[in-house]
Amino acid sequence: MGYEEEYRAFFSAHMQARTGERLRRLEEGHNQAEMLFLKQVWWPIFYQFKYLHPEFEVEDFKDGKRYLDFAYIRPGVRICFEIDGYGPHLKNISRWQFADNLERQNQLVIDGWTVIRFSYDQLKDKPRRCQQVVQQVIGQWLGDELDETTLSFSEKEVLRLAVRKGEPISPKEVLQYLKLSDKTVKKVLSNLVDKKLLIPASGSMRVRTYRLGDKVKTPI
Repeated sequence: MGYEEEYRAFFSAHMQARTGERLRRLEEGHNQAEMLFLKQVWWPIFYQFKYLHPEFEVEDFKDGKRYLDFAYIRPGVRICFEIDGYGPHLKNISRWQFADNLERQNQLVIDGWTVIRFSYDQLKDKPRRCQQVVQQVIGQWLGDELDETTLSFSEKEVLRLAVRKGEPISPKEVLQYLKLSDKTVKKVLSNLVDKKLLIPASGSMRVRTYRLGDKVKTPI
């Protein structure tokens, strides 16, 4: 499916799963800026919305509720993406509200969240730069032990494909993705298995799919 179909399915699934205040926040809080982030930044990188939660509810340090524009959650990984608009409501913010916003972000970091903020203008005028930031924060989860300088361009691209898909990948998928010969693809996959960055996921005599190895910590 293309972006529009995937987006409608993504938003509809979250709408159906929510009730009460969580539903109201999703209906009222998911606006133009948030949709621009999905279309201009997230979709061109991943072509899917797995593990991404719009208007995600978190416990407030004052025992209340807060809502994040987007939360990306998988075991051991919590990334918050916030979209900051610029308008009268922001220019007229009180000192108390300004301090409260800082306290909110501090608390998220203390609770183990990685917080990434974009302005509406950044999303509109510099989407590629925003994509690079998302890729960089996700790249941090490849693990400190992984020295990417020892990987070839093709090996890095295969890992990016596996990270983006979030599921086992097949040699055929890699072949279509890299547009290289069958022999070269087999060599690349074999090298990644030797480096323990990929592990055979299915097949005995002949490997049909590969998954990321334990050495690679991935958020997607």
